[in-house]
Amino acid sequence: MFVFVCAGCDAELTAPLSQVALPAHAHQQYGNGLQLPVLMEPGTFAVEPEPWGPPWRRWEGIDPDEAVARGVYAPVYALSDGAPGAIVIAPGDTRGAVLIPEKRGGACCGLDGSDGPNMACEACGLPVASRIDDCSLWQAVWLAPDAVRCRPVEGADAGPLSWAELMAEGKGVPPFEPITPWGSLSGASHRWSWSPRWVAAAGWALAHLLAASEGRAVAVPDGLAAEVFQRALDALLPAGPPARRAVLAGPGLSAPDVDADILLVPSHPQTGEVWTPAASAAWTYLVPLPFGVWLRLVFPEPQLPVPASNLMPDDVLRDDPPTPSVHDSFRIDHGVFKHTLARLPAVRSPWMREILEHPTQHMHAGNF
Repeated sequence: MFVFVCAGCDAELTAPLSQVALPAHAHQQYGNGLQLPVLMEPGTFAVEPEPWGPPWRRWEGIDPDEAVARGVYAPVYALSDGAPGAIVIAPGDTRGAVLIPEKRGGACCGLDGSDGPNMACEACGLPVASRIDDCSLWQAVWLAPDAVRCRPVEGADAGPLSWAELMAEGKGVPPFEPITPWGSLSGASHRWSWSPRWVAAAGWALAHLLAASEGRAVAVPDGLAAEVFQRALDALLPAGPPARRAVLAGPGLSAPDVDADILLVPSHPQTGEVWTPAASAAWTYLVPLPFGVWLRLVFPEPQLPVPASNLMPDDVLRDDPPTPSVHDSFRIDHGVFKHTLARLPAVRSPWMREILEHPTQHMHAGNF
């Protein structure tokens, strides 16, 4: 485990933390005026390998060779000139840091970090972090990589869970959840909607599905996977056979069919490792999904830890009503999709550049 300390005075700035993979929705902006929960689980941190945060440089001022060297293969609105390696933690895991009132940024309901670090070390005053809690943004504290140091602490981590342990734990991400508007005039209210984590994960995976398609139609499994991906794939790819076949594969499942072209597989929530089948050379492309989303695609309903022995008596009321149905069509997060696609070398193909640079028709059609 580790704590992060101020680079200026060595004061501790966090609780002891264990490293996990950066969530696919780390930089997601979801909807308008909505309250999103805390990004990171308590006691964890993740590292953003790319530069992120101000100052930003518009694409027009960036040499294409520089962009490629940074792993960006298609035009984006801007690239950060900040230091790589920002560390994200839950706000409740901060210690010894105070807000800088004048660094509010351009937020409307909270803090967005657009003015740079808005938290300072309480001991020496060095700006060390950016707290983000504005509407439609995930609540988090981002430690500035050039203002903090990582220090090991006593108490070794147990190590990452194995795939078998993850399956036994069965910690999936429900596809639907209640979403609360910020500052509703009628008081606290919410509506059930597709999970923001699902729409972000779908944006991440759709970019990889397009790269795997090689410009041909792609068919995904019926059911929830089709509800999430098939409409967008049919709109973005040419119609007609032969379609490339994508199947779900991963730990605990039987070996995928030998005629499958694309495997939808989980990424490890702690290490970021993508699950790979024993005979991976037989397939041309592995499409990663966050483990919790992948698990609910494989098992749409959560499994009871212990089988129920009897039916519920007629005169007993349950206190766990079923999740309300959501009738809205699934919309993939365009921001996550665009960010991911621009960082795949396959985007240099003319047909993929067309999708990236002219998204309006697909947004109007409700795919994003």
